[in-house]
Order: sequence, then structure tokens, then C-alpha cells
Amino acid sequence: MVCKYCGGNCVKDGHQANGKQRYKCVHCRKKQQELYTYNAYDPNLNERIIVLTKEGVGIRSTARILHISIGTLFRRILTIAKSIVRPIVPKHRVYEVDEMKSFIRRKNNHIWVAYALDRYSKQVVSFSVGTRTNSTLNIVLETLRLSEAKRIYTDRLRNYRSLIDRRVHRTSLYGTNHIERNNLTVRTHLKRLSRRTICFSRSVVILTAILKIYFWG
Repeated sequence: MVCKYCGGNCVKDGHQANGKQRYKCVHCRKKQQELYTYNAYDPNLNERIIVLTKEGVGIRSTARILHISIGTLFRRILTIAKSIVRPIVPKHRVYEVDEMKSFIRRKNNHIWVAYALDRYSKQVVSFSVGTRTNSTLNIVLETLRLSEAKRIYTDRLRNYRSLIDRRVHRTSLYGTNHIERNNLTVRTHLKRLSRRTICFSRSVVILTAILKIYFWG
């Protein structure tokens, strides 16, 4: 048997509690079995969850495709999100900042996703989920301050005037074209962020985890 983790050779190593033959890799020493009855034990499960999440597959559909419970999927999503490292933000770049409106559980329970996009690399460098207030926006803008941003383009939302240095802040007519186009892409992939949808997020924690996987996974 070939090791599922490193590709090395495995030798028999007794039996599992369920009676299945257990194997141990002679290289990485990890124990495993050839076929898993319950797919949650599949060592490639996390990679499959990442792929399906980035393709915009919903929670129930993902659980059904992978043959795992919704509770297991929620736990895996949170674990994956915690393991993702934020990208290194280079200095003196040009960024665009915008917000997308969504909701939690009910249509009238609004939530906002604010994020910053590197104009040239198209990489999301920071995001925050919360109400449309200075505290939510400031989480994103603090990253740009630390990176000594060359320019920051936003829409004409008043909050930005007090949060961004005038010397780098711009609100030109076409200044946020790239991030507005990216908003459309995100809404297309993640149905929970679409304006007209029956999909919704159950909690801010899950929405934040899914966005982290989508942006940086």
C-alpha cells in the first residue's frame, strides 16, 4: 500500500477498532487504513473542502458531495480557516477598498464585508466582517497603514474621510473599478453574498471562515 501522506511504502500494523487492516508508513511513520468507511477520516478531505468552497458550493451541497455530516463540515471549515496564514503585504502599493452587504440568518439582519484589494496583483490583503462602522473599516485600513500604502482608492462613504490620510486617499470616478469587478466575481462564486439568493450565513464566524478560505486558501 502507498502512503496517503508522503507516497512511501506502508506495512501492516495490526487492525483498527472497527476490524479493518491498519497500515504504517515506513517513512513518515503515520498510521492509516486503505479504505475509510466514513469519509471524514479521509486525509484529503480538507483539500476537497477548500476546492468546493472556492467554487461556491454551499454547505449542504458540500456535505452531500463528500458524504459527511453538516456538523463535521462546519468543524472542518473552522479548523482549515485557523490554519490559513494571511499573505505578506508588500509596502508602497496601490489599493482599492470597498464593502459588500450580506445578512446573517434573516434578510433584515445586515452584515458588511469590507476588504482591500491590491490594484495590480488583484490579491485581497485584508478583510473584516461586521456592521458598516469605523471599527469594521479600521481593521482593513490598519493593514494598509502598516504597509505604508502609496494610494488608497475608495467610494465616497463619509467614514473614509476620517480614517485615511488625505495625502494617499482618492475618490476618483473610476478609482474602484477593479474591486467593483471583483465584488461581482465574489458574489457569483459565493451565493451567500449574492443580492438575490435563498442562501444565507448562520453566523459571522462561519462567514469569516469561508471568506478566509476563499481569499487565501
